[in-house]
Amino acid sequence: MFQVDLVNTCAAATRISRLVVIPVDEEYNKPARLTEIIRFSTENWHMRKPSNTRLIFALVVLTGLWTTVTNAGENWPQFRGPGARGVSEETDLPTIWSAEENVAWKRDLAGRGWSSPVIWGDRVFLTTVVNEGETEKPKKGLYFGGNRPTVPRTVHSWKVICLNLNTGKPMWESVAFKGLPKGPLHLKNSYASETPVTDGQRVYVYFGNLGIFCYDMEGNEVWSQPLPVTKTRYDWGSAASPVLHGDRLYFVNDNEEDSRLVALDKRTGDEIWNIKRDEKSNWATPYIWENELRTEIITPGTGKVRAYDLDGKPLYEFGGMSSITIATPYADSGFLYVSSGYVLDKKKPLFAIRPGATGDISLGKEETSNDYIAWCQKQAGPYNPSTIVYGGLLYVLLDRGFLACYDAKTGEQVYGKQRIPNGKNFTASPWAYEGKIFCLNEDGVTFVFRAGRDYKLLRSNSLTDDTMCMATPAMAQGKLLIRTDSGIYCIEQAVKP
Repeated sequence: MFQVDLVNTCAAATRISRLVVIPVDEEYNKPARLTEIIRFSTENWHMRKPSNTRLIFALVVLTGLWTTVTNAGENWPQFRGPGARGVSEETDLPTIWSAEENVAWKRDLAGRGWSSPVIWGDRVFLTTVVNEGETEKPKKGLYFGGNRPTVPRTVHSWKVICLNLNTGKPMWESVAFKGLPKGPLHLKNSYASETPVTDGQRVYVYFGNLGIFCYDMEGNEVWSQPLPVTKTRYDWGSAASPVLHGDRLYFVNDNEEDSRLVALDKRTGDEIWNIKRDEKSNWATPYIWENELRTEIITPGTGKVRAYDLDGKPLYEFGGMSSITIATPYADSGFLYVSSGYVLDKKKPLFAIRPGATGDISLGKEETSNDYIAWCQKQAGPYNPSTIVYGGLLYVLLDRGFLACYDAKTGEQVYGKQRIPNGKNFTASPWAYEGKIFCLNEDGVTFVFRAGRDYKLLRSNSLTDDTMCMATPAMAQGKLLIRTDSGIYCIEQAVKP
């Protein structure tokens, strides 16, 4: 028997608002973290775990207030948060900050990692890799000459770190692997560039060329799966993050030798299916698109953008991407948005896709739409950042310091590329809340724009001059987390220095 601790509400429960499906970990005889799933009730509730089932269905009687596992105000469980959209509906997140102003806490982090933080309940999860030798300091901006084909010969430690969201104090730290790196990296990449994903029961960590590691919320390793070492284009290393859907963990490993899309059982790490991809190196995180017709696994690629069903069977594909594909796809208001835009290519497409496609739906040379491609802007896509849709408008942040805006439904240009004053070197993806668009550059400066049809820069918020920022921030429970090359800031509204 186990007890569900619930917070007393201030009014009597009058109706059933939600059927909550609560997973139970039979192997470890633990319930899910119910205090982080169910937030409201009038009393403590006792339930007995059935012996031969994996689910307990709990009817939670509420006053009209309810939360779910994917509540954006409570959790930020993956890269770019719920739906991979980079959008929060919270109304108490900060809009003004500096290295001192509105800083709730700051925590130094050893090593290097460009993975984003993820948040569940009172926990923040991060990854980093600590080199016992000396790591070359990365240069900012876009440039040639960052290739480093020689594998470091010093011992590294691949770490998963859990911090308390409210205080920044370490809750646990686990070393996934300690030893010599198995592959080289670009100067600006890291061995911890893939963002973890969590379902509130466990946290799943993907270290490219090393393996997948699963931990419970207290830092105990549940399972791990080693991965083969494969060569990436120009020895740049890996970056695509894993995603969760139902009881499965999906990840893409696109490389120069043996590209794969893999589905694992999230409880055991057992392989469910593993399909070969006709692709070379890509760095885009896959996206699970639950549309009105079906659920699709979307995998952007330099060769083709491909959609698969949940059994790994191809649904449709289309070409036309640029020669390097990094940005994460996402959906909004019935459309799927996919982009790629290597800065030296003529092809920098931004696509809006309707659901239901089959076969090859590639555009002809002069086409900008067809039955399933609602529209395409062929020279609009960004290189490193993902795009963002907010309030019916799609914003494109370009690496070299420009912002552009399009109508998300029609693809029509709202305003063309606008130079961001004193802004350059953008790698992190933009985010949005409270009618504003936020763009963080590598210098640690966040440019705050008013969302809307007119280009309007409201202000800029700067961290310390010697910092470097490439990770996309996370936000939940009134807190904005910004990771730098040396640590993490927790920004909160009206915090006294």
